[in-house]
Amino acid sequence: MHGLRELAERTPPRRERHVDLLRALAILIVVLGHWMVIVVTSGARGVDGFSALEVLPWGRPITWLVQVMPVFFMVGGFANAASLTSHTRGGGSVGDWLLDRSARLVRPTTVLLVTLAAAALIARLAGVDPVQVGRAVWLASIPLWFLMVYLVVVFLAPLMHRLHRRAGLVVPLVLVGLAAAGDVARLAFEASTLQLGNYLFVWLAVHQIGFAWQDGTLPVRPRVAMPLLVGGAAVAVLLTVLGPYPVSMVDVPGTSFRNLSPPTLALLALATAQLGLVLLLRDAAERWLQRLGPWMAVIAVNSVIMTVLLWHMSAFVLVAVAVYTSALFPLPQPPGETEAWFLWKLPWLLALSTVLGALVAVFGRFERRGLRRGAVTSRSWWKALGRPRVRATATTVGYAACVLGLLGVGVAGPADRGPLGLPTAALATFLAGAALLRAARAASDRRAG
Repeated sequence: MHGLRELAERTPPRRERHVDLLRALAILIVVLGHWMVIVVTSGARGVDGFSALEVLPWGRPITWLVQVMPVFFMVGGFANAASLTSHTRGGGSVGDWLLDRSARLVRPTTVLLVTLAAAALIARLAGVDPVQVGRAVWLASIPLWFLMVYLVVVFLAPLMHRLHRRAGLVVPLVLVGLAAAGDVARLAFEASTLQLGNYLFVWLAVHQIGFAWQDGTLPVRPRVAMPLLVGGAAVAVLLTVLGPYPVSMVDVPGTSFRNLSPPTLALLALATAQLGLVLLLRDAAERWLQRLGPWMAVIAVNSVIMTVLLWHMSAFVLVAVAVYTSALFPLPQPPGETEAWFLWKLPWLLALSTVLGALVAVFGRFERRGLRRGAVTSRSWWKALGRPRVRATATTVGYAACVLGLLGVGVAGPADRGPLGLPTAALATFLAGAALLRAARAASDRRAG
């Protein structure tokens, strides 16, 4: 607590504390949304489940309140722009900035994947149905979809920030146009493959807005924020209620057209409204966060925020299995009346929060360690990475391997994927990329030292 208080008191006066608050809130809302939407049942082969949105249509409009990943990408753009600008002004290279950024993301992800693989192997050796093991690992690895996209966006951030300095808001407008072309290809010509580019175009567009917010290209004023809020919400309503887009802003299994996978113009409209709202609340939030207590809480949450995101579905799997095997409360429990549905969820949320808290206590130190510079190494085969061009190549290859590995894990689906519960080639590719990034970062640290 003393160290946390010291960090809070040393915060520079010009720091945009509202951004830190938004990052924490966005991830916590994502966690709560996942926990609320999944219904656990008892199937013929053990624990099973489905999405509550399949049977509760009234819940689909509520997804507009809990779909906050655009907010995370906005504040990610803000933070990446501020960090990159500070790093390069201090004489640092873009490649070393990418290595620093990767440590916070890749290190805790590596720990998650290795732990899941070990747990899967132990479960199979204990005689657990391999299909059940594969399903559990798949469910626990759901957050990796988000991380995969964010890694790509971070890697492209230096290039996109350069484009932002030259063209400003023209860049996100072009990206929105590309996303619109993908939607048209899907809706008018049923060319769904062309819409896959929206995974990149939409999130890059939102990330660019963070750049504009950070350097003042996008003014934080009510006369700017209010039209964004009202206009974005109006367009989102027109696209979903009167237009061809689904109302739900999260994926509903069994539907052929979704707003999240891949993201659509409707999601961009919602992101615009969210941008207007967060800009409107900025001054009030900054005043509140000048108080020591709230700011200490925000710092504490953000110090382990990636751990919370990565492990929240593992907590769900652990609680589901424990409830199923011990009959702590009955299964199945499909959603029914609204009041009964929420009352039934209360013990689940309490149990999930407790287990997640324990997981964060155990694994959060790996994320916090990623915030510090690594130890200097003397291994001779890493000496080549001290050369800037070699290190830049290693950084690129490392990012690419991590992304490809996560893609392989994400597309595997809930099935038996071998003794480690994960596609072996995908896991090996990610771990190779993580090792390469770690080696390059160690070489960078030794050079800096």
